[in-house]
Amino acid sequence: MTKKKSLKSALYEVEGIKQPATTNDRSIKKVKLQRRKQPSEKEFVEKIIEGDISYLSRAITLIESTNPNHQKKANTILERCLPFANKSIRIGITGVPGVGKSTFIEAFGKLFTNKGKKVAVLAIDPSSSINKGSILGDKTRMEELVKDQNAYIRPSPSGSSLGGVAQKTRETIILCEAAGYDVIFIETVGVGQSETAVHSMVDFFLLLKLAGAGDELQGIKRGIIEMADAIVINKADKDNIKRAELAKNEFTRALHLYPPKESNWQPQVTTCSAFYNEGIDTVYKIIDDYFKLTKANGFFDERRNEQNNYWLLETINQQLTTNFYNKTTVKKALKKYKEDIKNLKTTPFKAAQEILKLSKK
Repeated sequence: MTKKKSLKSALYEVEGIKQPATTNDRSIKKVKLQRRKQPSEKEFVEKIIEGDISYLSRAITLIESTNPNHQKKANTILERCLPFANKSIRIGITGVPGVGKSTFIEAFGKLFTNKGKKVAVLAIDPSSSINKGSILGDKTRMEELVKDQNAYIRPSPSGSSLGGVAQKTRETIILCEAAGYDVIFIETVGVGQSETAVHSMVDFFLLLKLAGAGDELQGIKRGIIEMADAIVINKADKDNIKRAELAKNEFTRALHLYPPKESNWQPQVTTCSAFYNEGIDTVYKIIDDYFKLTKANGFFDERRNEQNNYWLLETINQQLTTNFYNKTTVKKALKKYKEDIKNLKTTPFKAAQEILKLSKK
């Protein structure tokens, strides 16, 4: 029998029966063991080709890892996935913060998935230069797309790589293509030099702009405008429609000042409202026209080959830099010469020459 605890109040507590443990120690150990056990390269490749999201995400994590063992495994997975890659179209999307990139990508991505296409979004999220943390908020902003079975969103912290572009994005594209994704969106942070790096890994480069932001006339400047295959004035709705049309005319005139592109494509300018899902189909048609032209005249394959050569040299440069700074002699010399520079005993240029000499020994 259970005892009643008598209390001064009218309330009392029944001790009841002791409940069994909700978890089994053996089960917990088994789960932990399974988590520690990494699948083989063969299993990774088989599951990725089958379109298994879990294995795709784990493989991307291996690619992003700085652990040498992880890098070795990731390279093997990449090589085995290569025959199943290169069948997608790659679209880079950039624009200043607040232009509505995430809203646009969600609306545009839904248009593709509704047509039976599989869409992968590689969103390069800004990392803090202070605590190295990143926002990784795209999954929360793209509420509809993240629930779509034909869509995959992978936010990656930009880290310290040039211009905020995640160093391993290029390799991640290969895995997504092997997993059967027909369209790859690469979203940049919209600041720094990230646009140049993204331009070197996509087939079509789309620039999002805002009307009335005071930068319409910047269209006559070289740089990012010159790289764009299309300029889309977003948030063209309500009271902003007239300003959006004016901006469209300004950019259209500016684009005619540039020499023709090697692809023989004339960059297009249009307006849309991603929030209200207006004008998105026009953007789709522009991109469709671009791919029809570039695949017919051979520019599409030519550009892909140029990009592969670029990334070959880029990877060599990155590896040489990493190997250089990891040398014990270089680490010691850097520490010494930094102190000498601080105490005005030598110049940065002289110190650099001495360190380079030491690295050759």
